[in-house]
Amino acid sequence: MKKLLTLCIAHKGNQVLLGMKKRGFGEGRWNGFGGKLMEGEQVETAAKREMEEEAGLKAIDIKERGVLNFKFKGDPEILEVHVFSTSAFKGKLAETEEMKPKWFNVKDIPFDKMWPDDKHWLPLLLEGKNFQGDFYFRDNDTLLDYQLKEV
Repeated sequence: MKKLLTLCIAHKGNQVLLGMKKRGFGEGRWNGFGGKLMEGEQVETAAKREMEEEAGLKAIDIKERGVLNFKFKGDPEILEVHVFSTSAFKGKLAETEEMKPKWFNVKDIPFDKMWPDDKHWLPLLLEGKNFQGDFYFRDNDTLLDYQLKEV
């Protein structure tokens, strides 16, 4: 069983926008902006909607960079996450009930306060590369195995 999700990373120059998750799955971690698709919604549309809902920014250019599959030990569900990047957006950056956005220099990305897989694929996205990956977790903090490749 697969669950479709989106994730969008805004970046410009040597800056990347991350959000501190304030509630729900991933609470207490820095992450990109994204979530579940609404019924009948396309993945790109969902990525744009989530970016606007969670950070106040409307993505003008959005590119799909990769698909990541996440499996957790003992859970039959696979999370299929479509990862997008955007470097052109408009609107006013705003904290929401769910996320507190903050710009980071790419040299200062807080990988120790992010999902353990992010350090593997986020540098590829920031280099403008496309990728595909499978990540297998024991729990939210323990990455047991992964495969990642450029496509």
